[in-house]
Amino acid sequence: MNKKRLNIVSLLTIIISSSVIFLSSCNDRSTEGMIIFTQVSRDLQDIDYVTGSSWRIFPKSNIAAINTDQSGEKAKIITIDFFSACSPEISYDGKSMLFTAQKKENDIWQIWEMNLTNFNVTQVTFSKEDCIDPAYLPGERLLFSKFITNDTVKTGHSLFTGNLDGSMISQITFNPHAYFASTVLKDGRILTISKQLYPDQKEGKFMILRPNGTKQELFYQGLKGSNVLSRGREMNNGKVYFIESDNKDREGGNIISVKYNRPLHSKDNLSSDIKGDFYDLSSFQEDKLLVSYRSSSDNSYALYEFNEETRVVGNVIYKDDQYNILEVVVVKKQKRPRKLPDDLNMDVNTALLLCQDINFTDNRYVKDTSSISNAVKIEVMGIDSSLGTVDVEKDGSFYLKVLADIPFRIQTINEDGKVVNGPGSWIYLRPNERRGCVGCHEDHEQVPFNRQPLSVKKEPIILPKWKELIKESIH
Repeated sequence: MNKKRLNIVSLLTIIISSSVIFLSSCNDRSTEGMIIFTQVSRDLQDIDYVTGSSWRIFPKSNIAAINTDQSGEKAKIITIDFFSACSPEISYDGKSMLFTAQKKENDIWQIWEMNLTNFNVTQVTFSKEDCIDPAYLPGERLLFSKFITNDTVKTGHSLFTGNLDGSMISQITFNPHAYFASTVLKDGRILTISKQLYPDQKEGKFMILRPNGTKQELFYQGLKGSNVLSRGREMNNGKVYFIESDNKDREGGNIISVKYNRPLHSKDNLSSDIKGDFYDLSSFQEDKLLVSYRSSSDNSYALYEFNEETRVVGNVIYKDDQYNILEVVVVKKQKRPRKLPDDLNMDVNTALLLCQDINFTDNRYVKDTSSISNAVKIEVMGIDSSLGTVDVEKDGSFYLKVLADIPFRIQTINEDGKVVNGPGSWIYLRPNERRGCVGCHEDHEQVPFNRQPLSVKKEPIILPKWKELIKESIH
C-alpha cells in the first residue's frame, strides 16, 4: 500500500513539474514577439508641444498587448489597474517594460516598471512633478523627462537619470528647453527631442548627448515649421527612423530616415507619396517597420506593416475602431548599448569651453556678412542679463572657465560694438566638462584646423560676474 502511494506521489510530482515547465515555456514563447502599444480614445485632444499633453501623455489611455501568432486576437489591456498609462519601453533582455502612468485620476504622472512574465508592477519614481517618457540605460538605470520650474530652466521638462530602484535621481540638462521622447543609441548616447522654450519657442529637433548630460550637440533638424514627433528608432542597417510633421498643427506626419553617421545631410522621406498620417514606428521584421497609421482624419490610427523597400503600407496588424493605436514597441531581446565612462567631478563647479575661431561660420546664419572678419569680441548672455564681454585672440579663439550647469548663449561683436553673429543656441556644461567648437554657427560636419589656438597658451578667462562664484578646482 505504501509502495503504491509512493508511486502515485512520484507520478503527481512529475506531472506538476512538467506542467510548470510547459506553462513557463508557453509564457516565454508568448512574451517574445509580443506587440505592445498605447491605445487612446478616438477623440484626440489638441496637442501641446510644451507640456507634452496629448502628445507624450494621454488621459484615460491604456497599454495593451497582442501576440502576432494569434490572428484576430483581441488586445489585452495590461495596465488595467491604472487610470492612464502610456510610453511603453522594453528592457534589453525583453523581460521588463518601463512606462509612465497615473494610478488615479489627477495623480502626478510617475514612472513604473512591469515584469512581462507575470505583469507585476513596481513604482520607480515618487516625484511631486510629472515624470514621463522613460527609457532604459545600461547598468540597471533609467532615463526620463521631468517637469521642473526654476530661474535657470524656467518652466519645462528636463532630463533626469537614476537607478531602476528609484535611487540616485539626478538632473542632466540645464537649459531652457523641453526634452521629450528619448531613446538610447547603441553607442550609449541619448537621442532626444529638444524644444527651446525661452526666450521664444522653437520647433523640436533631435539633440544627442551622453547619459551624464555632457557633449550635447545637434543630431537632426528639419525645415522651418516642421516638428519631430516620435522617438528615434535605431535599426541594424545604420539608420535612425522617426516621424516628422511639416505642419506644427498636425497630429501625425511622415516616416523619415537618416543615416547614423551623417544625420544632418541624409534625410529620406519614406512616405511622401502616401496619403494620410503616421504617428509612431518600431522595428518589426527584415525590411519592414511596424507603424501607427491612418489614411485620413476620419479614421482611427491602427497598426500596419510598412515595407521600406517598396514604401508601401502593408497588412493591418491590429485595428480597433473605438481607439487610436499610437505608441508601439515589440518585445524582443536587443543588444545592450555601450556603457559610457562618466568623467564628471561633482566636487568642482566649473567647466572649460574652447572655440577655435569665432569668424569661422556658415554665412547663412550671419546678420552682416561684410563684417565677419571684424568680429573681435564675444558677449556671453545669461538667462536674464549679459554676463560679460571677452576679447578674443588674434586667431579668433577664446578659452573660458564657466560655471557648471548654468545656461548661456554667445554672440560675436565687431570693433564698432555691433553684433555680427548670434546670440546662438543655449549652452550648458557639466562639472569638469571640457568642450570645444570649431567656430560660431559653423557647419556641424566641420572638423577643427590642425593648429593650436592662441587662447589655450594662457589661463582660461573667467567672466567678471562669475569670479566670486567659482571656487578653486582641479582645472
